[in-house]
Amino acid sequence: MKVAILGATGYTGSELVRLLHQHPGVELAFISSRGDAGSPYYRVHPQFYQAVGLALQPPALELIPDAVELIFCALPHGRSVEVVPALLDAGKQVIDLSADFRLRDPGLYKDWYGWTHSAPELLERAVYGLPEINREALPGAALVANPGCFPTGALLALAPLAAAGVVDWASVVIDAKTGVSGAGRTARPAFHFPECAESVKAYRIGDHQHTPEIEQILGELSGETVTLNFTPHLVPMIRGILSTVYLRLQGGGTPEQVAGLFGEFYEGDPFVRLLPAEQLPETRYVRGSNCCDLGWRFDRRSGRLVIVSAIDNLVKGAAGQAVQNMNLLLGYSEESGLAQVPLF
Repeated sequence: MKVAILGATGYTGSELVRLLHQHPGVELAFISSRGDAGSPYYRVHPQFYQAVGLALQPPALELIPDAVELIFCALPHGRSVEVVPALLDAGKQVIDLSADFRLRDPGLYKDWYGWTHSAPELLERAVYGLPEINREALPGAALVANPGCFPTGALLALAPLAAAGVVDWASVVIDAKTGVSGAGRTARPAFHFPECAESVKAYRIGDHQHTPEIEQILGELSGETVTLNFTPHLVPMIRGILSTVYLRLQGGGTPEQVAGLFGEFYEGDPFVRLLPAEQLPETRYVRGSNCCDLGWRFDRRSGRLVIVSAIDNLVKGAAGQAVQNMNLLLGYSEESGLAQVPLF
């Protein structure tokens, strides 16, 4: 199958190129960029020299070859919604890596992203692409909303407990730390090396745009209205998200109960690794892979359960998850093109 990428020069776009280049079931037939159109791809990303011979094209829909059946939109938030309706009208399947189709309520876009959604009729049609909770809805979908990186780590940490209805939601605190690549490739002073090296900072406390996405999916899983505290932190590394989730279980819970819920919920999931009791997740052990590592501990003094998840924000948090969604969408093996062992 021939596929295309709109927005191929960002960090997420280049990860898509890397993963799709060695996928046995697809051919990358079109890649676009606003700023680098006309350049060979390796001029922008030299790691692809003699591997990817495509040149970047302007992001004009009429330039996409008719033979392309599926399109990855790796465009900034607010830009995908400008092109996705036309792609769907042309009969293309779309996996969108922006936030433009993740939220069900169109009013939340004004509240959290600062713009009015121009295609609200597509929000109910979009399938939320977290395979571990939505696998059955993906085959044949026309539009997949790829989850955000922070929501992926947080949701995988909480989904088994939410589905079991055992979470005291008033107690939930998500403390997440991300590498600088999560801010994208566009140069901004706050993310220059002298500004972010040798420092850790919290940001967007109480108003990060991923908060309603996390609450929406956990609410759907639990059947309850979910409100929680989510605080992201920027740490001086390139890749990775480590999420530490603090909560109380209704009725207290036991280590054996938690292990049973996680084991049953993720049985057969190829990319969720439940670590042995003596080990906790670290970002360096998932780097470059589509894995999410999970571990947990009970704090017996406070009675809280502490869950830790680790993902590579550019792979399981973005491009790898998009390829995983594509595999399910098209009927390929879920692990196809994604079997890489993490880099160390």
